[in-house]
Amino acid sequence: MEDSAIVALYWERNESAIKETSDKYERYLTRIAWNILADREDAEESVNDTYLHAWNAMPPHRPAALSAFLGRITRHLSIDIYRKRRSAKRGGSEYALSLDELADCVPGEGSPEDAFAAEELADHINRFLRGLAPETRKLFICRYYYFDPVASAAAALGMTEGKAKTLLFRTRLKLKEYLEKEGYVL
Repeated sequence: MEDSAIVALYWERNESAIKETSDKYERYLTRIAWNILADREDAEESVNDTYLHAWNAMPPHRPAALSAFLGRITRHLSIDIYRKRRSAKRGGSEYALSLDELADCVPGEGSPEDAFAAEELADHINRFLRGLAPETRKLFICRYYYFDPVASAAAALGMTEGKAKTLLFRTRLKLKEYLEKEGYVL
């Protein structure tokens, strides 16, 4: 079923919208949740909560890209679950590993005063990403937005894992240099 037809079902408050969403996007959403949580039950919970959030958000929202809309919801829900779980000292997910890799280039969570600067930082990172070669940008997003394992991201882009690791390392160095030039002290 086309995304526009699925969105129309949500707007009609037709419960088959959830089934159609699940049929089309469950694997995609589960991959996002799994990469963050590394736990089957938590990933399933996140995906199921995504359907509820989508149901509550449409209407009034009419997403132009349903996959991106759902992916963003899943990502945020999964990160929230991860943070709750982290306080219980469980872990080992791609989310934790990828954040460790970025720790040298991007400031971590801080005080409430830092929240204002977070949006500006996101704008700088987006500008940096737009300046990258498409292959490098896709790899960076696979690793640090979707939290794909390096091997999976490399395979999806048709490169070796070694090349991907090197490209990510160099890109992180460039990002750090770019952010320092923009005034971010790391």
